[in-house]
Amino acid sequence: QVQLVESGGGLAQAGGSLRLSCVASGSIFSINAVGWYRQAPGEARELVAGISRGGSTNYADSVKGRFTISRDNAKNTVYLQMNSLKPEDTAVYYCNADLTYYDGSYYIAKMFWGQGTQVTVSS
Repeated sequence: QVQLVESGGGLAQAGGSLRLSCVASGSIFSINAVGWYRQAPGEARELVAGISRGGSTNYADSVKGRFTISRDNAKNTVYLQMNSLKPEDTAVYYCNADLTYYDGSYYIAKMFWGQGTQVTVSS
């Protein structure tokens, strides 16, 4: 059973920092691209940052210069360091991973979502 579990969310003041973690567990063969998304109440889910297997990154304009995505392939973990937080960063943050896992018979490529972690930034 493959799972993505996010952690690190919580309450922060404007200008503060949080670091989110996304850990993939199970019979994982490889993790390709990973993205952090967020969804505020009444809004569509949006891509915040993404990272390729090789480490290439991309960011939404709204977070460039404030957020940093990184990965530790040995730990099957992707991080999102969020600095200079703003109230408009308040949302549920989700991890999405394109990975290959072994189900006991076959290697299967599939995209997974985590359950989300709440980030609330107060002004």
